[in-house]
Amino acid sequence: MKKSATTGFALLGRSVAAAAAACSGEFAPISAADYVSAMNPGWNLGNTLDAVPNEGSWNNPPVVAATFDDVKAAGFKSVRIPATYADHFTGTSPDWTIDPAWLQRVSDVIDMALDRELYVITNIHHDSWEWADVTASGANLTMIEEKIYRAWVQIGQTLGCKSSMVAFEPINEPPANTAEDGEELNKINGLFLKALAESRGFNAQRVVTLVGGGMDSIKTSQWFEAPTGYSNPWAIQYHYYSPYDFVFQAWGKTVWGSDADKQSLEADFANIRGNFTDIPLVIGEFETNMLLEPAARRKYNDFAARTARKYNTAMVLWDNGDGALDRTTHTWRDPYLIDIIKNAAQGVSNSLSDSTSDASATEQSSSAYIFNKVGEDVTDYPLNFLLNGNSVESIKTSDGAALTSSSDYSVSGSTVTVKKSFLSKYLSPTAAPGSKANLTVSFSAGAGASVEIVQWDVPTLGSTTSQAVSGSDLLIPITWKGLYRLAAVKMLREDGVYLFDDWTQYLGPLQQARGTYSSNWDRDGAHVILKEAVISQVVSSKVPTTFTFEFYPRVVGNAVNYTLTV
Repeated sequence: MKKSATTGFALLGRSVAAAAAACSGEFAPISAADYVSAMNPGWNLGNTLDAVPNEGSWNNPPVVAATFDDVKAAGFKSVRIPATYADHFTGTSPDWTIDPAWLQRVSDVIDMALDRELYVITNIHHDSWEWADVTASGANLTMIEEKIYRAWVQIGQTLGCKSSMVAFEPINEPPANTAEDGEELNKINGLFLKALAESRGFNAQRVVTLVGGGMDSIKTSQWFEAPTGYSNPWAIQYHYYSPYDFVFQAWGKTVWGSDADKQSLEADFANIRGNFTDIPLVIGEFETNMLLEPAARRKYNDFAARTARKYNTAMVLWDNGDGALDRTTHTWRDPYLIDIIKNAAQGVSNSLSDSTSDASATEQSSSAYIFNKVGEDVTDYPLNFLLNGNSVESIKTSDGAALTSSSDYSVSGSTVTVKKSFLSKYLSPTAAPGSKANLTVSFSAGAGASVEIVQWDVPTLGSTTSQAVSGSDLLIPITWKGLYRLAAVKMLREDGVYLFDDWTQYLGPLQQARGTYSSNWDRDGAHVILKEAVISQVVSSKVPTTFTFEFYPRVVGNAVNYTLTV
């Protein structure tokens, strides 16, 4: 049974007055609209201060200041710094004291970003499922309300004298399934603002990004109502991970960019903008799986960023440490993608590698690559681009050597043809498989486009069959012969039944019977991996199942089979 009460908050408010922040210096007020405009685009410090139970517990070490140098140099204007407090409470009701050392750590990391003139949004993050889930069976709403309030009083006291470049977000992706849940989250938004007012400092003037159910645009549109009686300039923050199958490489979807794809995305952005016509909007998280075919991934991000700009919405790239930025080497895993987002957010047109966008296709082409198969002669290679009003200016190798127009390449309309004479420096019928070189095509405006030259052959597995034994993932040795990249895995039982998701029969040929990255399959150095849930499904079905591992280029024949018997 859910319990709710708000009595006692007035007393709590009086109790914090003596401890409220008293600030020296001046605060430069900024409107929510100006803040949202100035912070675009942004980057998330994911899986770091938000890790459970502590910073460093997940896949990233404690953050260092140099990370924000990398973010600033890449052209980002802001950072979202998620922070989880669940394991840092040292007291219980009614005070819910937070460890001062943790509050100081959050403050210090924010200062790292501010020292680089980056705007900052910080929040309470995974607490939304640790203790603040209002939808949970028997949820104690009295406790949740009290704890949220007390947490933000203490956070506000600690951060209250920060500049107006710091904004607050009450809680990340709070679950909501019903209008009643939405009403409770509206109350939590109000308690958040009440706590900021009580914590003093500059917090009553500070920009805040309020949230709706799950930070989902539809639920927010349905149930969000802004608190009244507070002076904070405010925006609404929501998150966008759609379409799910493309963003997370589910069910074999590696193709994007049709008119229908674009119309669906724009309809989502237009819908929430239409429901909050005059309210500044922030997409606080968005991303696409870095293993996706790069031309499709870049087209998606370019269109998303341009459409967000069209609807006056800022975007903040989610990065969990395994995504966009390699924090250890200080390199961006796809720097072209980062430039695309930056330019699109600023209204600069990017030229993009084209790729298959037809969901009914049986193969996938991509101008992000020049592919030559072992045993085949090298020929002139055409690359199609979406110029978007720009023109080709130059092509260079990764060491800066410029290709010569006419002898090394030619341009006709939106097609660049790289000549056989140039490609023969890297490719031949007998060349060993692998990545041979990288080219950068530069245009009259916007981001450049990368083209990777690859000699390929069909990979080989160390074995092709085994008996299904549940209890752990299955690691299958593989010799890669080209790109270290899996496109999809088809999972088909011997009796013709799909191992999972038989509804994918209604999707295109490249998606039917395919599993989902991470939950069903993965790859790790010298192995392809079938996840334990997949093995268990084969065991329970009692039917031998063949797994077809598909690679790039995603063409007929570039795949290998592995069979699990029972």
